[in-house]
Amino acid sequence: MLLTTLASAAASPAAEQPRQLDKAKVLPLALDDAFEFRKTKTMLHDRDNEKPTLDPMVIFERQRLNFGAVSDIDRELRYGHYFTFFWRTKRAADVTVRLEYRQQNLGAYVQAKELFYKGVKGSVKTDFSVIGDDYKHEGKITGWRALLIENGKIVALNQSFLWN
Repeated sequence: MLLTTLASAAASPAAEQPRQLDKAKVLPLALDDAFEFRKTKTMLHDRDNEKPTLDPMVIFERQRLNFGAVSDIDRELRYGHYFTFFWRTKRAADVTVRLEYRQQNLGAYVQAKELFYKGVKGSVKTDFSVIGDDYKHEGKITGWRALLIENGKIVALNQSFLWN
């Protein structure tokens, strides 16, 4: 029983890594009340941009991101932007979650990462990160938007203030 549970947890789509798209295609907007973003959590983790704090929640989050990093090189590879999106769907659907973003050194060029969920229903948490060399060479994220896509149409979206 335990072995079956562990095997199914390892095969779940949430365990997969987001794939980087070569080009973010423009999709038609068809908003649907059955899909919605519930909460968005973003964090910039970079030693040069972090202010000293005594807030235990901020300290814990920084320590959590660095957990297991032994050397300075390991810690540097974890610097960057982290996104967590909490979303839900009221009916079973095949949903693609896409993060589109622009970075400081690339100007208006839009990059995208996405994850696919088959037959998902209910509340879901999706994590994206732009870290390591991508962050080091291309700079901070200047604007982003998250999309829920069903059948090639955008059914829900959430975006930063600077996205246009």
